[in-house]
Amino acid sequence: MIQASAVPEREELDIDERFHDQLHELLEQCREHLPRVDEDMIRRAFRLSYWAHRNDWRESGERYIIHPLKVATIVARDIGLDDTSVAAALLHDVVEDTELSLDLIREEFGETMENIIDGLTKISGVFESRELGQAENVRKLMLSMATDLRVILVKFADRLHNMRTLEALPKKKQLKKASETLDLFAPLAHRFGLFSIKSQLEDLSFKILDPDSYEHIVSTLQEMAEQRDAYIAEFIDPLEEHLQEEGYEFDIYGRVKNVYSIHRKMKRQNKPIDEIYDIFAIRIVLQSDGKKGKEDCWRVYSLVTDLYKPLPERFRDFISVPKSNGYQSLHTTVFGPEGRRVEVQIRTQEMHEVAERGVAAHWKYKEGTENVDEEMEQFLEWVRDLLDNPKPDEATEFVKEFRLNLYDEEIYVFTPQGDLMTLPQGATPVDFAFKVHTEVGMQCIGAKVNGKMVPLSHELSSGDQVEIITSKKQQPNPDWINFVVTHKARSRIRQWTNEERRKAVDLGQEIWEKKKDRASIEISDQDLQEVAHELKFPDLQQLFYEIGKGLYDPDELVDYVKGKTQEEEVDEPEDDEESLKERFENFLDSAQSSGKQTLVINGEIQEDLAVNYASCCNPIPGDEVFGFVSRTGTINIHRSNCRNASDLLVNQADRILDVDWSRQKDVQFVAALRLMGEDRVGMVNDITTVISKNLKTNIRSLTIDTEDGIFSGTIMLHVSDLEHLQRLMERLKRIDGIHGVYRFEE
Repeated sequence: MIQASAVPEREELDIDERFHDQLHELLEQCREHLPRVDEDMIRRAFRLSYWAHRNDWRESGERYIIHPLKVATIVARDIGLDDTSVAAALLHDVVEDTELSLDLIREEFGETMENIIDGLTKISGVFESRELGQAENVRKLMLSMATDLRVILVKFADRLHNMRTLEALPKKKQLKKASETLDLFAPLAHRFGLFSIKSQLEDLSFKILDPDSYEHIVSTLQEMAEQRDAYIAEFIDPLEEHLQEEGYEFDIYGRVKNVYSIHRKMKRQNKPIDEIYDIFAIRIVLQSDGKKGKEDCWRVYSLVTDLYKPLPERFRDFISVPKSNGYQSLHTTVFGPEGRRVEVQIRTQEMHEVAERGVAAHWKYKEGTENVDEEMEQFLEWVRDLLDNPKPDEATEFVKEFRLNLYDEEIYVFTPQGDLMTLPQGATPVDFAFKVHTEVGMQCIGAKVNGKMVPLSHELSSGDQVEIITSKKQQPNPDWINFVVTHKARSRIRQWTNEERRKAVDLGQEIWEKKKDRASIEISDQDLQEVAHELKFPDLQQLFYEIGKGLYDPDELVDYVKGKTQEEEVDEPEDDEESLKERFENFLDSAQSSGKQTLVINGEIQEDLAVNYASCCNPIPGDEVFGFVSRTGTINIHRSNCRNASDLLVNQADRILDVDWSRQKDVQFVAALRLMGEDRVGMVNDITTVISKNLKTNIRSLTIDTEDGIFSGTIMLHVSDLEHLQRLMERLKRIDGIHGVYRFEE
């Protein structure tokens, strides 16, 4: 990699005079649009970029340095960020496309610049598919965005200039870039309130993807321009006169919708362009700000509706209830001259800045990220919410979910305390519950909307007051995935469902292994896979899943495999009690006793009852438990907080027994712990040392799986009681790199 000392000093660089002129123009834009400018930093960034790209050329035949210069100009003029972002725009490709390193960037410009450039640098390496590689890069970009929003804002400028110069690429690449821009970057720019950038990205993409429709709309707008401009002037003249009489400082003008927005409206309404009435809107921008500015907006609204009759159903108050991207304005539709409908937007200058530049406007008004206000925090919260499940099974699934959340339409609902929440259109009470808090969503059992009970699939509307009813015994319903619309709800439900399935599969496999060993069956995984197919299971995983969930009796599998392999069964009758124990014991729940009874049933120690420790909750001494008499006469011991307890206690109370633990000693039970943490050299040794040596506890089994530097594992232990298990858990949590220790439950 290139070191800083290898970069020539400014006077040693032979820089083309025209690029000196472009740098001068860039600095002029910075002085005009940024709150403060470190010109030396921007000059140093330009010099380094110029030198790094000295041998690079674009497909258009231009020197490559033109691209970072144009991107930096967009950042300064069109987005209006800060000087750090302008410098980052000049350097955004040097690590990805040249020999310069991130270490050099940090050495020359500091850690903040290093992080921004790193976020803008694509992941290198070999991926299974082009789609997966692209998805991984999008996910990296989103992760960087959660740390510093300037990453995505510079990326918008980069994409905009690339779209402006797309004609130099082969047609196939043009279509790919345009499709990705229209599908991801344009709606993402909208989500961040960058209206101008979003509109340009949409129109440039639309021009590539559907050139005929694009040209038709553009030519029609040009044909209508003279007539449209005359109508706008006729509409504005009396308004302008009244506003001046009232002493307002303002700008008033007509704004034509961008081409792609008109195209979407034509498709949605199934009408030709000459039947679309709101192709343009009248915008009034007041120079007053703050509280007075908001009051002035309402006064001007009153003036407008005095002049022109309004349509009440077309009124929108985005000042009292801003959009989630910070947008504020009053919208009303009125009948103008000739009875035509005209949309009027009323806002202050600061509101206009935010409407056009979104989150970027806050750099101007709040002077950078150090002073994060409520609106900027909402942006960050949205990003973090999407990244709440940071390791999805597939990057492509993450990107798919991410795109689903780049919605245009929003609704505004209220908590019982009157707090406002923004949700996408089509959201349900379950989406609302997860928006409030993950645990509220996980424990949601019902909902009231405006005081009335509604189904959890009920579609919410703006203005609804929503109350969520929860229960600690409730768990997510996999069917919720069919109607929730927010990323957080979908990802959490899917995560829980996958985890439940994985636990059931693991348990089912363990049960089968124990049954197989007891029956002295030898069968390969491949042969067992064939058996699963013969038994009409789609795969081995489903077979283990149904065993683990109690949907398929593993003894039937034993009998089938024995019959298939022609093994003779033992004819001698077994002791009835031993047969019952063999039938109901499994790897998680069998007590390893020394012959002394450990249970008190109905107040007495019982020595002649068949007892089974339920695999769904794995009770050990110290747990609150109860007994359930099975149809075979075996007493199944469940923890009182077992997921199956509610159904058994309510619906089959006549088969419930009071159970407590006796005080007998020298009794060992098998318990299971689930561990998660960072995969590092010596981790397994540290875990086993803590258990076996420090706490003198016997390990029955230990399984560890690792992926991307993270491990998860299950440890089977012999413990005497709950206190013993809790001591183990607390000691394991202290190991460096352990992130979680949980009691393993079905």
